[in-house]
Amino acid sequence: MLEKDLQQQIMDFAEMNGWLRMHQLPARTGTGGWATAVQGDVGFPDLVLVRPPRMIVVELKQDGRYPGPEQRVWLEALAEVPGIETGVWRPKDWPQIEAALRRDPRADSYESRSSGEGAPAA
Repeated sequence: MLEKDLQQQIMDFAEMNGWLRMHQLPARTGTGGWATAVQGDVGFPDLVLVRPPRMIVVELKQDGRYPGPEQRVWLEALAEVPGIETGVWRPKDWPQIEAALRRDPRADSYESRSSGEGAPAA
């Protein structure tokens, strides 16, 4: 499964479960390449999902691929912010992703999650 396909699957499932969703789309440059307009530090994770009281920020990768250095910096910094759950989601993580997005937000705490592999703990 391609990363863009996983992203769409997550976006659709998150919408069905009442999450606000955000992903920055790249745009074609004048030279025919692709770029995402960013002012500041590069490497911000792919998806931000919010369903109060929860906020999940994740990097999406194909199975066997890993975040780059700039992406790891963002994930590690965000994991230190109370209430923000972070992770790296891959197609093989779908059962955990589904469980994380189905959880009842009233049962959750504001405990920080690690930016380790896989979905935030269910």
